[in-house]
Amino acid sequence: MAALLLPACAAEAAQCGTGAGGFEAWKSAFAEEAKAKGIGGAGIEALMATHYNYPTIAADRGLKSFRLSLPAFMAKRGASVIAARGRKLKLSHADLFASIEQRYGVPAGPLIAIWGMESGFGSQHGNQQSLSAIATLAYDCRRPDFFTDQLMAALKLVDEGRLSAETRGSMHGEIGQTQFLPKTVLEYGVGDLDTPAGALASTANYLKAHGWQRGAGYQPGEPNFAAIQAWNAATVYEQTIAIVGKEIDGGDD
Repeated sequence: MAALLLPACAAEAAQCGTGAGGFEAWKSAFAEEAKAKGIGGAGIEALMATHYNYPTIAADRGLKSFRLSLPAFMAKRGASVIAARGRKLKLSHADLFASIEQRYGVPAGPLIAIWGMESGFGSQHGNQQSLSAIATLAYDCRRPDFFTDQLMAALKLVDEGRLSAETRGSMHGEIGQTQFLPKTVLEYGVGDLDTPAGALASTANYLKAHGWQRGAGYQPGEPNFAAIQAWNAATVYEQTIAIVGKEIDGGDD
């Protein structure tokens, strides 16, 4: 009997695609999978309101900056500007960074570097419908497994009232001042990610959960560099965070 049922079940599973044509049918199939995994009415309604997001696909196909040399990447991303402003923010937000370091063991430098790199210190949140962006990537055949997990997490956040179909984010659906994907919000979010306090504490919580050791170094080859690598897999990004973070942490001398 199980063998006879298998083809029918497989046919009902949501199938990935490479263009907009199959997106609506995929949504219907995915909705059934989501219901079976406990997603409620609010999440399903938000899913069905999503649209195929062409800008997200264009951005996903055009990720070229991570292929640059380290000096070229740092110049393109404005590393020197981030470091200079970061030193000022470390002073103006001294109490916030002290409380975060006391709780999570993560100093200001790498947090500010991530903050600057991800959103220009909260000035660039993105203007894509986050849920549509994530649904599009879950449907797309390039990385469906990774973004299927992200979409399920996003629908849980909708059910919890922490995300809506209208929430705006970056091209890949990241939200908040340090650009968390939904699964990361569920696992490590500790406040309002649209505020410096919530975003930075959540980022520190993420780094601590990925092995950050209080008082240890975070340059390549040092114990805490692995936590930065967990944040972003691009070598030039990891190195930039370490370099800019050190410039910020050493900026009071």
